[in-house]
Amino acid sequence: MSAIPNTKLKATLAAGGVALALALTPAGAQAGAVASCGTGGIAPGADNCGPVAKAKLLRNGMAIPPRTAPKRVKRVIWAANRIRNKPYLYGGGHRRWWDRGYDCSGAVSFALRGGSFIGSPVPSGSLMRWGNRGRGRWITVYAHGGHTYAVIAGLRWDTSGNSRGTGPSWHRDLRGGGGFVSRHPRGF
Repeated sequence: MSAIPNTKLKATLAAGGVALALALTPAGAQAGAVASCGTGGIAPGADNCGPVAKAKLLRNGMAIPPRTAPKRVKRVIWAANRIRNKPYLYGGGHRRWWDRGYDCSGAVSFALRGGSFIGSPVPSGSLMRWGNRGRGRWITVYAHGGHTYAVIAGLRWDTSGNSRGTGPSWHRDLRGGGGFVSRHPRGF
């Protein structure tokens, strides 16, 4: 039998040696595990998935990263904090990083750049193919052709749903992801 890469072969022999049942699971995965969560679409292993600490949202709208967050995740949160009071501006953040306002993908791109996850601004439609498929452990970008937002350390970074108007800001509510493609940076 040839080797099957990245899999463990599990075989059980039925009583009397008549039936043979085979089950293939990705290496490091638990049987019945759900796809995504920081693994690029394969079932999560114990080292890639699990609960993460949640960022704190202060009254002034600033997010404080959890102490246990990876340094790159902290940098994403700190970058987003820098533009959290900027107004919504269609196309904002796409011609230059530091802009007078930001649209949804400009705001998400600015945050991701803080953690060195992208090198240039990415529009909503292109964020549908960015990174790895599925939800991440620390960062998930939700995108469709007309809007994008991110969930970073348990808080939503979005330009919509603001009580103070429009523009990039943090939210405790995560909103439904229906109609959106979820993507994440590998390992995060």
